[in-house]
Amino acid sequence: MVAWGSARIAAYQHAVLIHNPYAGRIRNNPRLLEEVQSALAPLATEWEILATSGPGMGGGLAAERVAAGADLVLAMGGDGTLNEVMQGVAGTGAVLGLVPAGTANVLAMETGIGGDTLRAAARLREARPVEIALGCLHPAGGAARMFVAMAGVGLDAGIVRRVQPGFKRRFGKLSYWLAGFGAVGQRLHEFEITLDGRPYRASYALLSRVRNYGGDLEIARHASLLRDDLAVVLFEGENSLRYLKYFGGVLLNRLSGMKGVHVLHAREVEVRPLNGRAVDVQLDGEYAGVAPLRISCGARRVRLLLPPEFIDRAG
Repeated sequence: MVAWGSARIAAYQHAVLIHNPYAGRIRNNPRLLEEVQSALAPLATEWEILATSGPGMGGGLAAERVAAGADLVLAMGGDGTLNEVMQGVAGTGAVLGLVPAGTANVLAMETGIGGDTLRAAARLREARPVEIALGCLHPAGGAARMFVAMAGVGLDAGIVRRVQPGFKRRFGKLSYWLAGFGAVGQRLHEFEITLDGRPYRASYALLSRVRNYGGDLEIARHASLLRDDLAVVLFEGENSLRYLKYFGGVLLNRLSGMKGVHVLHAREVEVRPLNGRAVDVQLDGEYAGVAPLRISCGARRVRLLLPPEFIDRAG
């Protein structure tokens, strides 16, 4: 643990920066963490620096420090690191912030924080805390897990499962595209999904709090972090070649009204496999197991640091 302070009047008293030492930018630039510390220093009077030692560690570290009095917790890494850290901050009085240093940085791109690590760190001094609703995954027989940005069921979660960590570290977002194109021509499994009591079938369901997907595409254009529900996009069909048409609809902003696609909102979602076939699930870009499961939105919240221009535009 490292601590340092700032002589200026700071917005927060006790801040914690939790970083993923395996995030590509941190691993490839040994000085980046030190430079980020310098940029962040005016934000709080007292600081701690903590590194995660493996998957799933961020939430426990965040919860411990919040219990010890931390009023600001920053996650430095990708969307997976943010998801982990958020588990320990949600529902408390502490504020959560993001310093992007990962592969896709979906939330950072969505909110205008941007993908430049140092610039994003410096701009956190201008950001304001906003209470936002969280999505929550309730697996059958397992512990609930919250998410900030999105859940994916079916096609994209299967791609996330197949991407090996070493391959992802080496090729970044390209690893997901390569795995996705590798699925073209394969038969997909449809599942049953119920949205606020309305039944559908799909081979891919995106349940999102954000518009952009992977930092490159806008699939759920009707999503907003400031709403209390999930933006849902359902894609039908077991023939993966249909997704070439769907992809064109995404690029041209023509998903709404396209045959085989449903663009909706929901607060309560249930997913059940059909014919005993496994259905994969991902949360914020990290593999999260298989259905059956339930996904809800609005019961849990977190105070998230957001740029003022995003708040004004989204409000």
